[in-house]
Amino acid sequence: MTRRAGMVELGAYALGQSARIAWYMGHRAAGRRAGRNVPPPPGALEVASNETQDAPRRPTPSFSDLLADLARLFARDAANVAKGLYPAPDDGDGSPARRIARLRAFLADIEPAGARRAGEGRADPAQLPGAEALPDYYLTDFHYQQGGYLTETSAKLYDTQVETLFIGAANAMRRQALVPLVEQFTNLDQRRASLIDIGCGTGRFIHQAKQALPAINAIGVDLSPAYLREAERTLISRRGVSLMQAPGEALPLADQTIDAGVSIFLFHELPGEVRREVAREAARVLKPGAPFVLIDSLQRGDRPDWDGILDGFERSFNEPYYLSYIEDDLEACFADQGLALTASWTAFLSKVMVFAKAA
Repeated sequence: MTRRAGMVELGAYALGQSARIAWYMGHRAAGRRAGRNVPPPPGALEVASNETQDAPRRPTPSFSDLLADLARLFARDAANVAKGLYPAPDDGDGSPARRIARLRAFLADIEPAGARRAGEGRADPAQLPGAEALPDYYLTDFHYQQGGYLTETSAKLYDTQVETLFIGAANAMRRQALVPLVEQFTNLDQRRASLIDIGCGTGRFIHQAKQALPAINAIGVDLSPAYLREAERTLISRRGVSLMQAPGEALPLADQTIDAGVSIFLFHELPGEVRREVAREAARVLKPGAPFVLIDSLQRGDRPDWDGILDGFERSFNEPYYLSYIEDDLEACFADQGLALTASWTAFLSKVMVFAKAA
């Protein structure tokens, strides 16, 4: 744990996160002016009506409901900072010049992304260099990104697009994983302790984990060379970080060598059988008693009044495994590999599940 935050730090946190929400809501407004192809706030009626041309068949929260729940997420985040569970966050957004450059790139992609949604100008990731070494399920242009997750452009746009989609809350949802991890590492010599992030992407969660637990050895695993290069840039100032290109279902690590694991916003992009293979690998590399934290999209029934959010997501964002994911029994998926569910809660548009390997 870090020291408890004082009033000045909490005030700075509140101002910083409020400005961040406003910044990414501004992206949405600017995006609509630029091309009217930006996905609407997830869960608002536009998820179905604008993106799928279908009316939602299940209950869907209003935008005011979303904002109220967003406020609850940040209140929980602030409470964790106040308790000293982790420090007031550096969200990793970079300098003002970098943020403006990312905004310009985001806006420049609005019209091309709209064309790709309409089936025009889509590049087949399977035709890109290096694709032959990757599993077939990965060769999809997720989110209608040009070239899927295999291009430098995609890697540079990803964090801006995700934060815009989640109204500036993606990092706060990721930080929910820090609570069980801090509990685990408090009783260990962090210099000899290890954390694995399966599907680390651009390294945003490792960046936050190293703020809270600076001495741990963090291992990031991802399939995308482009995203791993972006993670290197994100984590360039952090010591004790190793990045590996590998599939989550075949981790290049020895049995029972890892003290804790996470996987964040990965499982909804995996076929059902691969989810089980990743759970098996997580169980294999974790030490007895080690936790594994999964954060991903809400599933059907987690919040029945919000089920309409989920209906159009597959088509709106080209997520071919999403409908399978929202119906999957994740507790059984991990239990079958010896990882028992110890806690679960929702956090805005995500669900947090904490598992533990038998001691």
